Amino acid sequence: EKTVQDVVQFCARNNLVLLADEVYQDNIYDENCAFTSCKKAAHHLGLIDRDEIELVSFHSTSKGLMGECGRRGGYMELVGFDPNVQRHIYKLASLNLCSTVSGQIMTSLMVKGPQPGDESYESHEAEKASILESLKRRAKLVGTELNAIPGFSCQPAQGSMYCFPRVTMPPGAFRTAEELGTTPDTLYATSLLKSTGICVVPASGFGKIKGRYGFRTTFLPPEEEMERCTKMIKEHHEKFCNKYK
Repeated sequence: EKTVQDVVQFCARNNLVLLADEVYQDNIYDENCAFTSCKKAAHHLGLIDRDEIELVSFHSTSKGLMGECGRRGGYMELVGFDPNVQRHIYKLASLNLCSTVSGQIMTSLMVKGPQPGDESYESHEAEKASILESLKRRAKLVGTELNAIPGFSCQPAQGSMYCFPRVTMPPGAFRTAEELGTTPDTLYATSLLKSTGICVVPASGFGKIKGRYGFRTTFLPPEEEMERCTKMIKEHHEKFCNKYK
């Protein structure tokens, strides 16, 4: 919460519009962590009442517990904007194609699902809990298995849908990458894709810290599939290190 407060205070102090991507607010796996929205933080600090911040909050059905990537739906909420500016933003948004009916229904369920006493409440809550528990297990599985690979360092995933391991590259990978005009982790990701069919995103695509190499991978596939994938990643890493040692 303190980190979120620092962010909203920084934006207010420097007159910056804050675009808050909060699509993973339901995906919390660490019992010691909790989601705090930027709007809540700004409200507690009095920034909204004093009209000192402009905030846009985003949420989507394609992430979170629903994870329905093919069913496009979501919303944005504008806080602290001049009414005339807000009208123009909504006017621009209305010029785009709207979500399909199924996407709009899912957005409605996301923001206001079945309530206690409704016929579908218990089954809806049971399915949400089942999905979250499965994601927790997958997050732990992938983080633990990747961290066990020699040359890998992977922090536990406290939320979201991704693990971001750091990978120690063999010396030859740097020489080959330079010859090809690419980065070592892009070389690694391409090799992994060609060898196993597993697609990851190289760390160089995220503006990495100098000297840090690795990749981002999701843990959305079924649990049994993720266990097989981590074994394939380990086997590939051994072969990659032998090839470029």
